[in-house]
Formats: sequence, C-alpha cells, structure tokens
Amino acid sequence: MKSDSRTQSKFLSFLLRHGAPEQGIELGPGGWAPIAEVDRVASFPVTAERIRAIVEDSDKARFEVSEDGLLVRATHGHSVEVDLQLSPKAPPNKLYHGTAERHLEAIRRDGLRPQSRQFVHLHGQQDTARLTGARHGKPVVLAIDAGRMHRDGHAFFESSSGVWLIAQVPPCYLDTAD
Repeated sequence: MKSDSRTQSKFLSFLLRHGAPEQGIELGPGGWAPIAEVDRVASFPVTAERIRAIVEDSDKARFEVSEDGLLVRATHGHSVEVDLQLSPKAPPNKLYHGTAERHLEAIRRDGLRPQSRQFVHLHGQQDTARLTGARHGKPVVLAIDAGRMHRDGHAFFESSSGVWLIAQVPPCYLDTAD
C-alpha cells in the first residue's frame, strides 16, 4: 500500500502542480481542482478519503481537500501560474533551504530563484531542508536571514503544509547552515 500511495502521490503532485491544463482541468482560485475531474484522468479511484490517506502515508502534506470534500489542491510547488490566495506573513528569523552541493556556487552568486516553480521553498527546520537537498545530490543547507529580509520589505507566505514561499532570496541574505 505504501508504494501505491507513493505512486499516487507523485501522480497528484504532477497533475496539481504542473499538468492540470494539459489534462483539461482548470485550477480555480486558490489552485483548487474538482476531485471529480482529477478522478476522470487518474488511473486509480480519486476520492477525498483516498487523498487524505495519501497525505497520511506521506512524509509531506502536499495536498489539501476542501471542507466540503469536493476539491483538492497542491499546497505548494506549482510551475503553472496559480494564486494560492495566501496572505503575506512575518517569517521566523531564520529559515532554511536544502540544495545540492553542485549548485552552491551559482546560488552564492545569484541567490535562490524559483527556477521552474512560482516560489522558492524554505523550511523552518534544518533537517527538513537537508532531506530536500539530498534528493538532488550531496546536500547543503543554507540559512536565510528571513527576519532581515522581511524588515527589508520582502513578502513571505506560509503554505498550509508549513513550507515558506518567497519570490527569490538575494545572496546577501544567505549563509551556509552546516
């Protein structure tokens, strides 16, 4: 069941973050998609209960189901333009970003950029950032002076899964946490 959940989670991640338009699914305000439409294109039965089970089996809360159980959305990580309807929020003083060591030189020069995503993803815990970085190679954890960034006028958003989102992080706010 765990591997089925992992496969299904990957499918939902791709669909709700990147592939909905190609499947004829319109992401509404907040990035919400009708569960019935997701079920139409999935190779497994999609229900609010199944999505909740996938979330419970996952180490990350990537999805949300609406209170009425009719809609689902990815909480972050979109490459398609989506207004997640998040309000700016004051971040903790330090946040962390995990990356692969091979990217460090470019990051020190250019800062953190969202690449193909809408936002740069930051974490409140170094361990979580390290796990994220390890997915791409030898991990390096960067510490972000989020308090100073916020005071300097940069807007931070917190997804419902606890991932912090920001448009970019200039190099002057970065340091290695290791």
